[in-house]
Amino acid sequence: MPPVKKSKKGKRKSKDGKLKIVRARGAPPALPPELRALDTEWWYAFLNKQVELEHAVPPDEGEAFRHFFRTSRKTFDYICSIVREDLISRPPSGLINIEGRLLSVEKQVAIAMRRLASGDSQVSVGTAFGVGQSTVSQVTWRFIESMEDRARYHLAWPSQERLEQIKAVLEDAYGLPNCCGGVDATHVIMTLPAVESSADWCDHAKNYSMFLQGIVDDQMRFIDIVTGWPGSMTFSRLMKCSGFFKLCEAGERLNGSVKVSAEGAEIREYIAGDSCYPLLPWLMTPFEGKHLPAPLQNFNARQKAARLLGTNALARLKGSWRILHKVMWRPDKNKLPSIILVCCLLHNILIDCHDELLPSVQLPEHHDTGYNRENCEQVDPNGKVMRENITAHLQHCEASKFLCN
Repeated sequence: MPPVKKSKKGKRKSKDGKLKIVRARGAPPALPPELRALDTEWWYAFLNKQVELEHAVPPDEGEAFRHFFRTSRKTFDYICSIVREDLISRPPSGLINIEGRLLSVEKQVAIAMRRLASGDSQVSVGTAFGVGQSTVSQVTWRFIESMEDRARYHLAWPSQERLEQIKAVLEDAYGLPNCCGGVDATHVIMTLPAVESSADWCDHAKNYSMFLQGIVDDQMRFIDIVTGWPGSMTFSRLMKCSGFFKLCEAGERLNGSVKVSAEGAEIREYIAGDSCYPLLPWLMTPFEGKHLPAPLQNFNARQKAARLLGTNALARLKGSWRILHKVMWRPDKNKLPSIILVCCLLHNILIDCHDELLPSVQLPEHHDTGYNRENCEQVDPNGKVMRENITAHLQHCEASKFLCN
């Protein structure tokens, strides 16, 4: 369709073949055959609205799409295919735009993803799409319900074959044998009505918040999450309340092949975490103290590189889906875990679809600024032996490299 008159915007191809936004009237460029059956009218109307509101818009159309929705158009269409049946089978009788037409599946997904990506108010998002605040609320929740039900396969504990791949990559990158990933947690800050405000939800930074703990693999893909717990808990308590902890303690997770070190010691599967977590046979934390011997420093450096996978994944998550980074205005605490889960699913989908984020997306600072972490004093004797075995193994590997050189 021709662009709206106010913006006087059109599209044309540049010399490198990419679509560029230009100051001219005219119809949008021809779409490839696979997209012609899909609704793209909403995109040009939205793009023109951003220019009309004098918002910064990348000059390349593909980058502009990723800027606003975090995904390429191809991945966006894939997400639409996941939820299409639900959004069509339950006709949105009340979901209409200012021209009185029913919203297409593509426009509904765009509204929901823009709300999650920007963290802007429902009023602001509605203005950008020509719909009301209540419509943004309905559309976003319908999208979340459908994704939660239909996209779960994008966040699952890996098969043993996949775990072997993860372990091989991490050992090659950091020298850590049998490491299956990193773990970290973050606070999702919110305001609460006075009737719901309680000490349970008030964390030590004096914010009302909900915890999200994520375990990630070598590609920073979430392979296990736990959320819904108050931010007032400690990291160690959060871990112990998780289903992941119970499965590991019961020997039903991180129970794969055991590696035998050069000294004949057994090293089981484990994940790497900060000192705010307990030292367990399947959870390796760093050595504490100043002026540590070289072997312990070597272990700490390699263990830190692995655990930062979790830290960086959370920074990427909250940078991409800013609704988790901004202060959420009076969310329904029963629905908030679903919002968090769907953001994690979208994070994984981007990785699974090999989508690249714009460099400006990841948070420039830590994902949990304003929070201090307390060291956990719990040390499991078997965990201590495991850490010593790994340290000795790393020392042996360092010595072997020295002799080879």
